[in-house]
Amino acid sequence: MAKIGINIATGSLQKEEIIVGIDLGTTNSLVAIIHPETKQPIALKEHNTNTLVPSVVYFNKLGDILVGDEAKEFLISAPERTIFSAKRLLGKNYGDIKNNASFFSYKIIDEDANRQVKIKIDNKFYSPVDLSALILKELKTRAEHILKTPVHKAVITVPAYFNDAQRQATRDAGKLAGLDVLRIINEPTAASLAYGLGIKKEGQKTIAVYDLGGGTFDISILNINEGVFEVLSTNGDTYLGGDDFDMAILKYWQKKMNISDEELLNNPSLMQALRLKGEEAKKYLSTNEFYTTTLNDKMLSLTKNDLNNLLKPLINKTIVCCKKAVKDAGLSLNKIDEIIMVGGSTRVPLVNDIVGEYFGKVVNNSVNPDEIVALGAAIQADILAGNNKDALLLDITPLSLGIETAGELMDVIIARNSKIPSSAAREYTTQVDGQINMRISIYQGERDIVKDNRLLATLNLKGIPAMPAGLAKVSVSFIINTDGILTVKAKELRSGVEQFIEIKSQLGIDDETVEKMLLDAMSNAKNDISARALAEASTEGEQLLKTTERFLQKNAGLLIENELAETAEAMQSLQLALTVADKNLIQNKTEMLNDISRPYAERIMNSAVGEAMKGKNIF
Repeated sequence: MAKIGINIATGSLQKEEIIVGIDLGTTNSLVAIIHPETKQPIALKEHNTNTLVPSVVYFNKLGDILVGDEAKEFLISAPERTIFSAKRLLGKNYGDIKNNASFFSYKIIDEDANRQVKIKIDNKFYSPVDLSALILKELKTRAEHILKTPVHKAVITVPAYFNDAQRQATRDAGKLAGLDVLRIINEPTAASLAYGLGIKKEGQKTIAVYDLGGGTFDISILNINEGVFEVLSTNGDTYLGGDDFDMAILKYWQKKMNISDEELLNNPSLMQALRLKGEEAKKYLSTNEFYTTTLNDKMLSLTKNDLNNLLKPLINKTIVCCKKAVKDAGLSLNKIDEIIMVGGSTRVPLVNDIVGEYFGKVVNNSVNPDEIVALGAAIQADILAGNNKDALLLDITPLSLGIETAGELMDVIIARNSKIPSSAAREYTTQVDGQINMRISIYQGERDIVKDNRLLATLNLKGIPAMPAGLAKVSVSFIINTDGILTVKAKELRSGVEQFIEIKSQLGIDDETVEKMLLDAMSNAKNDISARALAEASTEGEQLLKTTERFLQKNAGLLIENELAETAEAMQSLQLALTVADKNLIQNKTEMLNDISRPYAERIMNSAVGEAMKGKNIF
C-alpha cells in the first residue's frame, strides 16, 4: 500500500508530491502550479491553447460526456443537454434559484423548495456536485497530461461569501473527481497572494478585492498583517456577473427584434445564440467603438455608448455592495491602501472607471484577471507543501468532523484541514411527528457512510417539545479550541432546550491511522459518493411517501377518482423503486409522484386560503 507523506501537525505534504491550485469558476475554470525551476506560479495550458477551460458539460444521447471547449459548441444546438453556470447551483435548493430558473436552458427539477436542486438529462439526475466534479476531473486529467505525472492533491478556491453547504459541496465535487482537497480558500485571499501580498511579512496593509466573475460578484476588505490574512468584511451578489452583462445585451436586442419573452423561452437555441452574441459584443467593445453581426439573416449592432448605458446600472449594484462592505469593516475609504481587480468581467473598461471613481484611486489590474485566483491557489498549495516559509500556516484538523444524518450518512460540519481554533454550526430538524429526543452521533473521518468513520461520542438532546416532523429547529455547533478540544452543542431553537459535550481526544490519532483513513477515502471515493446519492434519494422518496400519505388522510375526499388512482399507482411505483438500489429510478418515481400530486395539492391549498380569507380586508 502506498503511503501519503503527511505531517499531522500542519497538514503539509512531502515536497515531491505535486499539489495544484484550482479556480473552479462559474464561466471558466483553470489549474495552476508553482513552476519547479522559476518558482513562480503559472496557469497550465497545452501548447497553443488557452489556460481557461469553459465550465460547460454536454451529455449526448449515447451517454457520452464532453467538458470544456468541446461542450461549449453544443450550447446553441443542444441547449437542454448542455450545462453551464453549475457553480451558481452549488449548495442551493430549489427555493434559492426558482426566480432565476428561466436563465438556465436545461431542466432544473425539484419543486420542493427545501431540497437540493437536480438537473435531469434523459432519465438520469445530476446534482451540482456531480457536474462540478466532471469539470474538476477534466482539469485533473489536463494537468496530468501536461505534467506527465499523477495529480491527487489540490487547493480549490471559493467566493468569500460561500456558506458551509457550498464549501462542503465544493469539497465533495473534488472528492468525486479523485482529488484530496487539502484546503478550500477564499478567492480574495488567493488573489492577494497572487499579487505578492502577505507573502513577505512586511507590516500591515488594508486592501479591497473586487471580484466580478461570470456569475457572481463579491467585494472583500482584508487586513494583511505580517503575513496573516484577516477578512474584515465581505459583501456581494450571487446572481451578478458577466452572465448578466450578456443578458442585458440580449434583452436590448430582443426588444429591437420585437421578440416576446414567451417566444424566447420556447426557443432556447435562439436565446443561447443571442446570449453568446452578447458575450462576443461585450468583449469586442472593450477595445472598439462599434459592433455589428448577423443572426438568422437579421443585423444586430451595438455601440460602446449603448453598452455602457446597459451595464452602468449593473455595475452600480456592485458599488452598493462595496459601500456596505466598507461600512461593515468600520473603515473610511482613505484607509484602504489598494484595490485589486479580479475576474474576467473586470476587463470591461467601465467597471474599472466606476470602481476607481468610488474608491478614489487607480485600481490595480496588472495581473491577468482570469488567472489570478488560480495562481494564488497554487501559491497556497506551495505553502501547504512546505516550500514557502514566509507565510503563516496555522495548525489544522487532520480529519473531518461531523454527525450522522438520515440514511447513515456523514454530514461534515468542520472539514479536514480547517485551521484551529475553528467553529461551525448547522441546523437540523426532526423526522418523526412528536419526536421529543434527538440522538446526535459525532464522527471523525472522510467516508460518506458513518460506519466507515470513527465514532467519537454520542450526545442525546432530550426534552424537545412535541411538534410535527420538520418543525423543530436544532442547531448543532462544533467548536475546536487552540488545544484541539472539541465541544459539541445542540440546541432546539424554538424552546431553548440545550445540551453539550466535550471531546478531548478528537485529535489524538496517530499518523499511520490518518494515512490509512485518507487512502481508504480516496480509493473508495466513487463508491462512497454513489452510496450517498442513493441514500439521499431513498430518504427523499420515503419522506415524500409519508407526506403524501398524511395529505391523503386529511384530504382524500377532495380528490377526484382518477387523481386518487394515479396517486396510488405512483406511490406503489415509488415504494417498489425504494427496494432497488438505483438512484435514478428512485428519483424518476419521486418526480412522477410530485408531478401527479402537485396540481391537486395547489388546488386544495388555494381553496383553503380562499375560504380563510372570505370577508376579510387585505391592506
